[in-house]
Amino acid sequence: MLLVLWSDRGLAQVASDSLQVDTIVADTVATDTIAAGPGRLIAKTAAIDKALPLDTTVVDSLLAKGLKKLQDKRHFRPEPIRAMWLALVIPGAGQVYNRKLWKLPIIYGGFLGCTYALTWNNQMLRDYSQAYIDIMDNDPNTKSYEAMLPLGYDISGKEERFKTIFKNKKDHFRKYRDMSILAFAGVYLISVIDAYVDAELSTFDISRDLSLRFEPAVIHTGVPTMRHQRQNSYGLSCCLTF
Repeated sequence: MLLVLWSDRGLAQVASDSLQVDTIVADTVATDTIAAGPGRLIAKTAAIDKALPLDTTVVDSLLAKGLKKLQDKRHFRPEPIRAMWLALVIPGAGQVYNRKLWKLPIIYGGFLGCTYALTWNNQMLRDYSQAYIDIMDNDPNTKSYEAMLPLGYDISGKEERFKTIFKNKKDHFRKYRDMSILAFAGVYLISVIDAYVDAELSTFDISRDLSLRFEPAVIHTGVPTMRHQRQNSYGLSCCLTF
């Protein structure tokens, strides 16, 4: 019996099981020969031959399963829908499923930057909004806007000017707070799209056959007639192989 040894542990185990089956069959034949004598050797061997096809089928099935597992490990093909749902539920999970771990720092770095921008702009919006409210009322006890001014700076007679300044600042930080929220949602959406597209393109052919080359070409112009021959033009053609 010819045994092919594979590096995979599963295939090695299959070969070992097949060897054990052959050993058991051989031991059974030897035992029956000793116990019953030569007269029953032929009958017992025929019974074993009838059982051998079933054992061979089992071994072949185990070998096929081992080969399939080995191929699946070497040629991993993610499912686009699963990658998309994983990215929707947990940001970055789709990239982990696609085995593109190097994208995680980019995604979480984008989330961290958007979170910092959102927190900063929201805090400044609160401060300038309160300062604008205090400078607009006539209560002398509400002077939170003084914290926004240089130490010891007096705005007496310049209230209208600073009302406009505080209003513009408030609107400025509200705008960038909203943009930070949109950027946060954009990073999340990009991570989902990237996970889906990456899984979809996992089977895309990137072999050496994909090439772009330039080569000389002869272009036939005009319609040949009895008086005039077809005219040829020489140029450069672009060939894309895909």
